[in-house]
Amino acid sequence: MDTNLVRQVLGQKVQFIHGDMACVYGALLAGCNFFAGYPITPATEVAEGMSELLPKLGGRYIQMEDEIASMGAIIGASWTGAKAMTSTSGPGFSLMQENIGYAVMSEAPCVIVNVQRSGPSTGQPTLPAQGDMMQARWGTHGDHEIIMLYPYSVQEALEMTITAFNLAEKYRTPVLLFIDAELGHMQEKVVIPEDDEFEVCYRQTVTVSKEEYQAFRPGNNAHPDRLVPEFAPFGSGYRTYVTGLTHNEAGLPRTNSPEIHDRMIRRLCEKILANRADMTFFKESYADDCDIALVAYGITARACEDAVAEARERGIKVGMLRLITIWPFPEDLIQQWARKVRLMVVPEMNLGQMIHPIREAVAGQCRVVPLNKIGGEVHTPGEILEGMVRAIEREREREPAAA
Repeated sequence: MDTNLVRQVLGQKVQFIHGDMACVYGALLAGCNFFAGYPITPATEVAEGMSELLPKLGGRYIQMEDEIASMGAIIGASWTGAKAMTSTSGPGFSLMQENIGYAVMSEAPCVIVNVQRSGPSTGQPTLPAQGDMMQARWGTHGDHEIIMLYPYSVQEALEMTITAFNLAEKYRTPVLLFIDAELGHMQEKVVIPEDDEFEVCYRQTVTVSKEEYQAFRPGNNAHPDRLVPEFAPFGSGYRTYVTGLTHNEAGLPRTNSPEIHDRMIRRLCEKILANRADMTFFKESYADDCDIALVAYGITARACEDAVAEARERGIKVGMLRLITIWPFPEDLIQQWARKVRLMVVPEMNLGQMIHPIREAVAGQCRVVPLNKIGGEVHTPGEILEGMVRAIEREREREPAAA
């Protein structure tokens, strides 16, 4: 895609836009040239933005009949070599789950934006929540790994959309980008980065002859230990067989072979897990001077920043860990924090989802306390500070009396 034309279409370098449109800008800067979707609050503006701007760049936009078809369309587009994206919210994300598994199994790089709203079912369509965290990890059936990024500002939504495409291309996998409904419709200043300020990645194209090529054989002559297969798009003359069934390296179904299934699924998982360092993003504050930690993500982390500032003014030694990468879960990072604090407070706009992998990673090294809120309202800094103070007081009550 012509980068000069992209900048011409996007307009001024500094703009005032909402989070949904930031995802559009990030996708176009990353080279997205295909979008399929279905309107749903509060993600409709992503589709609207793509429908307006993508055709101006020679890309393809199609409104599908539902989210099942939307996910199928971007998988098909990906296999033609396109950089493909869709967007949705809770109910649509539920409908996409089977095809997300198909994208994992067929190693089709693509990006799915989920602008989270309150559920379950139709729920509170215009109000924010963080109830899809475990669905993101385990929504599709079978053993698999998934990459999920969670920005907390409009600027970061733009930047992380670029990152989502890069990870999808490098590891030939679907990547989830979550933003909160509040952020999707929040307008903030955005600075569009220059071309030399960010990387744009492309999937590894085929380097072998048509006779040698096998669509799902990992590695190549230069990098035999690579876990990601080379890519030959449909229509390029290379023989490609794609299926959601257990398949061999040629792509042919082999559902009765335990060995082939074991080897294939382990490779699909390992290509993510072996590269955690390349896809783990986070922000820390007061990490070297704290005995209490706030662990947060998304819009909730913004309220936490003010709560931390107020707590520090009161003499409470609190630090903050903001998770940007949710999956694969950064266990080592959580363990590092658990070794230096006595208390972790985890505010979430749900009834407690990410607290489970956090507790598992902490493994009793410190106390982990949830601070949950539902009903379509974001935590206030005061609520977080109050909840943290209560947790500290309970922790003191638990301490044995001095002899």
